[in-house]
Amino acid sequence: MARLRLAPTLVTFVLAAFALVVGLLIWSGDEADRISRSRDESIVSRVIQQSVERIAQLQESSTVWDDAVLETRRRPLDNDWIDLNLGLWFHDYAGFDEVYILDPADRPIYAMHDARRGAPESYIAVEAAAAPLVAQMRRNDPSVHSGTARGSAMLSRGVWDLAILRGRPAVISLKPIVTDSGDYAQAMGTEYLHVAVAYLDEAFFSRLGHNFGLSKARFQSVPTIAWDEATVPLHDHARAVVGYFVWKPFAPGRQVTRLIAPLSLTVLTIAALIIYGLASRLVRRTVDLEESRRHAQHQAMHDGLTGLANRAMFEARLDELLAFSRRHDTLLGLIYVDLDRFKQVNDTHGHPVGDALIRQVAQRLVREVRGYDIVARLGGDEFAIIVTQPDTVAAIERICARIVAELERPFDLSGVQTYISGSLGVAVAPEHGISRTEITRKADIALYKAKMDGRDRYVFFTPDLDEIVRHRDSTNRELRQALASCDEQLRVHYQPICCAQTGEITGVEALLRWQHPIHGLMSPAGFIQAAEECGLIEVLGNWVLRKALADAREWPGLRLAVNVSPIQVRNRAFPDVIGEMLAASGWDPTRLELEITETALMTRSQDVAETLARLRELGVACALDDFGTGYSSLSHIRDIAVDRIKIDRSFVNAVESRAGAALVEAIANLARANGLLLTAEGVETQAQFEFLRAAGCHEMQGYLLSRPVPAQDITRMLESADTRRLIAIAA
Repeated sequence: MARLRLAPTLVTFVLAAFALVVGLLIWSGDEADRISRSRDESIVSRVIQQSVERIAQLQESSTVWDDAVLETRRRPLDNDWIDLNLGLWFHDYAGFDEVYILDPADRPIYAMHDARRGAPESYIAVEAAAAPLVAQMRRNDPSVHSGTARGSAMLSRGVWDLAILRGRPAVISLKPIVTDSGDYAQAMGTEYLHVAVAYLDEAFFSRLGHNFGLSKARFQSVPTIAWDEATVPLHDHARAVVGYFVWKPFAPGRQVTRLIAPLSLTVLTIAALIIYGLASRLVRRTVDLEESRRHAQHQAMHDGLTGLANRAMFEARLDELLAFSRRHDTLLGLIYVDLDRFKQVNDTHGHPVGDALIRQVAQRLVREVRGYDIVARLGGDEFAIIVTQPDTVAAIERICARIVAELERPFDLSGVQTYISGSLGVAVAPEHGISRTEITRKADIALYKAKMDGRDRYVFFTPDLDEIVRHRDSTNRELRQALASCDEQLRVHYQPICCAQTGEITGVEALLRWQHPIHGLMSPAGFIQAAEECGLIEVLGNWVLRKALADAREWPGLRLAVNVSPIQVRNRAFPDVIGEMLAASGWDPTRLELEITETALMTRSQDVAETLARLRELGVACALDDFGTGYSSLSHIRDIAVDRIKIDRSFVNAVESRAGAALVEAIANLARANGLLLTAEGVETQAQFEFLRAAGCHEMQGYLLSRPVPAQDITRMLESADTRRLIAIAA
C-alpha cells in the first residue's frame, strides 16, 4: 500500500521533473535563440547605418574643394572635368550609381548614370525623393549638420536618406560643393549641391550576410512571414519603412531541443541523465556563443597582425581620454610613429618578413610605454601612442627618445639583421587642442616635419608648423591650376650637352620650369616633391615628355634627355605610355634618353629592371643621373644595365682637390670597365672641362657651355656654326 501511495507521488515527481526539464529546455533554447537573434539584429542595424553614412563621407573627397566650386560656376560647363572629378570618378572610386549636380536654383545641370553621362533632366526620376532633402539644405535646418555630431569626421554639412528609387532600395546623399580654403565666399544654403545615389542591391545585402554570418540575407518590400526568418525594418528619416532586411538567424537552442526531445519522450527512466546532458550541452552552446561574440568584438577593436588596438579603438579611447583631460585639467600626449625604410624591407624580402618586422616593432613600442598607455596600429607601418596623464611634457620627450633609440637597433628577421628607424610627430593636450580632430591633425603635421627634417627623429608640434602645411596645400592647389593650363605657366627649358672631344652640341636635357604668377620662374626643386605627394607627378612628367618631343623635332640629329620620376619608372604601364608618345610624335626612339636617379634604381629594383628592359626593347636609352649621391651598387648597375652614367655636379666641383680628382677618375674607370658612356654635369670652369675630358668623360654640360634656355634659343644655336660649337678644344 505504501508503494501504491508512493507510486502516484513518484509518477507525479517524475512527470513534474520531466515537465520541468522540457520547460527548461524550451525556455533555454528560446533564450539562446533570442540572444543570437538580438546579436544579429544589433549587427545588422549598426552595419547598415555605417554603410549609408560612409557614402556621405566619400562625397567629401571632391565636394570640399576650391576647384569644384570654380568648375560648377563655369559656363559653359566643362563636362569632361565634371565627369572626371564629380561624376565618373565617384562611380569608380565610391561605387555611386547615379550623380546629379543642382545649381543654387535647384535646377539640374549635370547627370551621371551607371558610369555614363546623362541628360540633366533625368534628375526627375529621383526628384520626388530628393526634394525634401534639398529643401532641408536650403533652409539651413538645424538637423543639417556635419558628420561630427554623429561621431564621424565629415568636413561639410550634408543630409542623406533611404528611399525606393526605380523599384530598388537606395541611399540618397546631398552635399554642398564648398571651398576647402575659405577663399570663395558663398552664402549658406545657396551652394551647388552634389546628389549621390547608391542602390542597395542584392550584392550589398549578400556581402553583408556573408561578412557577418547571416544566412540567406536579402531585401524585401514587406516583412517576412516565415517562422524561421528574422526581419529588421529599414526606415527613412521620417521613420517611414522603405523595406526590410531579412535573414535566417542561427538558432542553436532550437537545434538542441530538436535533437534530444524524442529521447526525452521515449526514455523517461534516464530523464536525469538526459537533463544533465542537455544542460551541459546548452551551457556549452551558450558559452561558445558568448565566446564567439567576445572574439568578434575583440577583432572589431584590435589589429589582427599585432594584437594592438586598431584605428576604431584608438579613436574611441582618444575621445574618452581627451574628455577626462578636459574635466580634470591633466596632460595627454599623442605620438604618431611612422617607420622609415619599411617599404624597402617589404619589397626586398617579401610580405611575410614585413609582417614579422611589424610585429617586432609593436612589441618594442609596448615595452617603452606604461601599462595604461594606449599603443595602436593605424595601418601599414603607421602606429599611434596615447600617453595618458604624464607628469610633464619632458616625460613625453623621454618616451619619444627611447622609441627612436629602440627602433634604431637591428631587427632579427629569419637570421638576417635588418635596420630601419622611426619618425615621430607629437602633440600635447590641452596645449595643442582638446578635440580629437585638432590634436591628431597637429600630431600628423609634426610627423610630416620629422620626415622633412631627415627622418629618424621626433618633432613636437609648434604653431609655425601650420605655415608649412598651409604652404604645402597652397602649392598643391596652385600646381593643379598650373596643370589645368600647362602652356600658360609651365615651361620646358633645354641645356645643351656637348661632345668632350669636339665641343659640338650632341644633345639637350629637358628641364621643367614653373612660371609662378607670384614667385616667378621656379626650378623643379621647389615643387616636384609637392607633385609627388599630391599624385600629380605622372601627369606632370608625361606633359614634359610630350612637350620635349614636340620641341625636339626642330633639332634633327640631337639626342633628347628627359628626367623621369621614380614613381613613373615603377609604373608597369610606363613603357606603353612612352611607346604611344613616340608613335604619336614620330620621334626616333634611339634619340631619346631617360634619366633616372639612384633612388629609383634601388627602390623596388625588380620592377625598375623590368621597366627599363621594356624601354630598351623600344630602343630608348637609360642614364643614371646624379651618380654617387645615392646608394646604388655595382651589381645593380650591371644587372639593370643602364647605358650612361652622369657624374653629379658635387663631384665635378671637387676635381681641383686631390681626393675629388681621384674619385672622379675612379668613376671614369668604373664606366670604362662596364662599357658605359660617361657625362659630367655642372661643368663651370675651363679647368674642370679639361680635367674631365682627360679623365675619359664623353660628354659635358654646365654653365661653362650654356645655361638652360628656351627651345627657340637652341634652334638659333644649331643654325649658327659659331654657337653650335660650345667651347674651343685645345690641341
